[in-house]
Amino acid sequence: MRRKKKIRAKGDEVKLEMTAMIDVVFQLLIFFIVTLKQEDILSQLDVMRPAPDPDAKEETQIEPIKILIGVRGFVFGGRPMSEGELNTSIARVAKYNRNATVMIQCTMDSDHRWLIKALDICTRNEMTKLAVFSM
Repeated sequence: MRRKKKIRAKGDEVKLEMTAMIDVVFQLLIFFIVTLKQEDILSQLDVMRPAPDPDAKEETQIEPIKILIGVRGFVFGGRPMSEGELNTSIARVAKYNRNATVMIQCTMDSDHRWLIKALDICTRNEMTKLAVFSM
């Protein structure tokens, strides 16, 4: 007995369902991500960092400039100051290093206008790295 071959119409195309394959690929990907340990990767890497340049200048860590703002005004360098004295002190510091960070700490009972004045003083003296904290 001879089998009859099925005759396909020209319009019929074989459909390949991609949804199931994509699901399997994502499950494998998640499995490998979860089971892979970073230590395994790092132990296989043989990376040698270049030696530091002996002629390069060593960068010194500069302490941030601290301004405390209380009820009565500014405290800079451990002593109370008026607005003019703070401006003079910040101007001296700005001549030395404009890239220094200025930390302005406000107490809970300090007046907001003192903070604005301190920010204005720093801006006038081109101190751009400012951090404001509240205690």
